[in-house]
Amino acid sequence: MSIHEECGVFGAAAPQTSSIAVRTYYGLYALQHRGQESCGMVINDDGVFSSHKDLGLLSQVFSPDALSRLPQGNMAVGHVRYGTTGGNERRNCQPIEVNHQKGKLALAHNGNLSNAAPLRNRLELSGAIFHTTSDTEIIAYIVTQERLRAPSIEEAVSAAMNHLDGAYSLVLMSAQKLICARDPYGFRPLCYGVTPDGVYVAASESCALTAVGARFLRDLDPGEIVVFGPDGVVSRREHCGTKPKKLCVFEYIYFARPDSVLDGVSVHGARLRAGEILARRKPAQADLVIGVPDSGLDAALGFSRASGIPYGIGLIKNKYIGRTFISPGQGARVDQVKIKLSAIQEAVQGKRLILVDDSIVRGTTSGRIVGLLREAGAKEIHLRVSAPPFLHPCYYGTDIDSQERLIACHHTVEETAKIIGADSLGYLPVEELGCLAKSSGICTACFDGGYPTPVPTDTRKDRFEGKLSERGKN
Repeated sequence: MSIHEECGVFGAAAPQTSSIAVRTYYGLYALQHRGQESCGMVINDDGVFSSHKDLGLLSQVFSPDALSRLPQGNMAVGHVRYGTTGGNERRNCQPIEVNHQKGKLALAHNGNLSNAAPLRNRLELSGAIFHTTSDTEIIAYIVTQERLRAPSIEEAVSAAMNHLDGAYSLVLMSAQKLICARDPYGFRPLCYGVTPDGVYVAASESCALTAVGARFLRDLDPGEIVVFGPDGVVSRREHCGTKPKKLCVFEYIYFARPDSVLDGVSVHGARLRAGEILARRKPAQADLVIGVPDSGLDAALGFSRASGIPYGIGLIKNKYIGRTFISPGQGARVDQVKIKLSAIQEAVQGKRLILVDDSIVRGTTSGRIVGLLREAGAKEIHLRVSAPPFLHPCYYGTDIDSQERLIACHHTVEETAKIIGADSLGYLPVEELGCLAKSSGICTACFDGGYPTPVPTDTRKDRFEGKLSERGKN
């Protein structure tokens, strides 16, 4: 079992009609690592919405013909999805679209609401009919309800935020405005920039701005709402400072692309620091340091620099296969590891190796990788992990929903090493996590149990499936 990705959101607002769909496509392509189940975009052409979304990767869903059928447009919202709430079905593809008495709305969401179950129950009791099993539709309903009372869409978004708990970075679009919002804790990243021709773009990561030629302007602050519309760029800050900042530390460890900068901190730099800390705190005698592609490579380089042990390439990744979590069954995941990675025998044979990876969840994938290196002739394998052991479920978007699936909850470090087949195992100490983000404003709940919000009573990630199935039988 591997850690599941977050989703990625993208929005664009142009001063006049332009090739907004193509721009959105390239922005989403830069965010593909955040979600590979489905993707979609909604184009706003002078108030007329056109959309295309489906299961699959960008290259599968948006063929040249599909892109050509979308209008030019002046605004767009886009999404790449890995769902932590709701199944992998076409009905859960985003952006979510709503037609209501005061106009239209298209919404894309990254994160997970910790109070999704009671919110949905309340909405259903008031007559709401849900078509998806995603908590994004809950947000869309609440924003729509508030819009029917509020004088503007941004006022509606602000009012809706009073009802939402947990993680949400939103990009949403009305007929005339593009609006971005980040939850008051800032669990998930969100930033914006501008292109030389005046197109404002917002995205989950700065790498998506670079992909469309936009100059990074800044990250949204936790709780901030930014409106791109007829009045220019307007920031609303009534929710800022109401909660302590809690950016998910796993954004630095695994989720984000190394070339992104989140809240002023380089992801590449954070991973280098993780490797350096591992070298100091969990040293081992070895001949070569190698990393598990891709998110273990930067930490492996940091380990090498701090330890003086040479860095090398010992594993090659097949670039034409997605990350291991894509397959639904454990047997399928193991099969994917076999075709995803291969060991370079010449590099590792007879060597004592430091193998650096980003995390261990169940241990199956790590065991398979250690096995590949053993088969290639590695003499010793000392596994070092650039994250602490997972001990607690996550309710904010990382798909760790049960302690039953966490190997560290049931085995000591020494036992885990034996299960995996490594000669030794060392985790990044939890007290060192603040060094990665150069601040204390991070969420580490999946490691230490310090949840910033009330723990939900209904924690099943598929908790809405039964309701939808039962409704379909009537």
